[in-house]
Amino acid sequence: MSRGNEGSKGKGSGRQGGSGSSTGKGGNRRNAGSQEHTSNTSGRGSASTKNTRGGKNQVVGTSRSGNPVTKKEYINRKKKETTATAKSDAKGIRLNKYIANSGICSRRDADIYIAAGSVTVNDKPVIEMGYRVQPSDEVKFDGRSIEPKLKEYFLLNKPKGFITPRSGEKASKTVMDLMANASTSKLHYVGRLGRKSVGLMLFTSDLELANSMNNPNKKVRQIYHVALDRSFKHEDLMKIRNGISIEGEEIKVEEISYVEGGRNNEVGIEIHSNQDNIVQRIFDHVNYEVVVLDRVVLGGLTKKDLPRGNYRFLTKQEVINLKMSF
Repeated sequence: MSRGNEGSKGKGSGRQGGSGSSTGKGGNRRNAGSQEHTSNTSGRGSASTKNTRGGKNQVVGTSRSGNPVTKKEYINRKKKETTATAKSDAKGIRLNKYIANSGICSRRDADIYIAAGSVTVNDKPVIEMGYRVQPSDEVKFDGRSIEPKLKEYFLLNKPKGFITPRSGEKASKTVMDLMANASTSKLHYVGRLGRKSVGLMLFTSDLELANSMNNPNKKVRQIYHVALDRSFKHEDLMKIRNGISIEGEEIKVEEISYVEGGRNNEVGIEIHSNQDNIVQRIFDHVNYEVVVLDRVVLGGLTKKDLPRGNYRFLTKQEVINLKMSF
């Protein structure tokens, strides 16, 4: 997306060498050749397994001990955790998890309601932390029967003219209207956008994920295509790239550049912040008005094959990648 990117960071590269093996005189020539071939092959394999640019050997994070963790290791760990969870759930589901899976509240809040006596199992109040619900049990929350549902994740390409309502706020056209037929579960949005803004928003029945991604302290990768009211000066681009202070707060931008093939008023900007109106505030600070704000990437998700005003399910792999991205 870059044009005129003076000052942008370059990519590094590395190269790994290897050493062959040899055999002494009098050794079996066929075995020696076999050993040499094996050594060379091993050397090439060693170099490829340390490639971090993609595939299963891509490094996606670090362990608690500070060691690098590859994508393959992360997936295997998640499979073990899923297996352990399945074995645990065979003995019953923890009551707070049961309530959270129903979409009412988070596990932490569920513990509060349980302690307050708001939850009954088979019409008997349960205040025991760690209580496990069996498949035949009937669970009620404030006298209403509840049951866990499969967590759902949707990606919406928001059109112009719809607001993202805050709690209790009412309007004639909201993003929730666009998602009305998507699910019978209560959906929570991630990535608030204003009426004039367009682009990606995430909707999910996974309240814990939604709360986590909407937390201002969480760093969620987002890329915007911005059209301004006039040509964007290069010195202002560099000013934003080098970091600006708004109301005493340092605002860090991961990358900003002119849109390749676009006009001089079109800019691509990448931030890892959940603050409301952060992009508008950045350009307001250098005296530009945002005419079009289009979020094209949210937490690694893109608008590919998703027309404006439409939504789609996330795949299992996309959900895993999303949770890994912040």
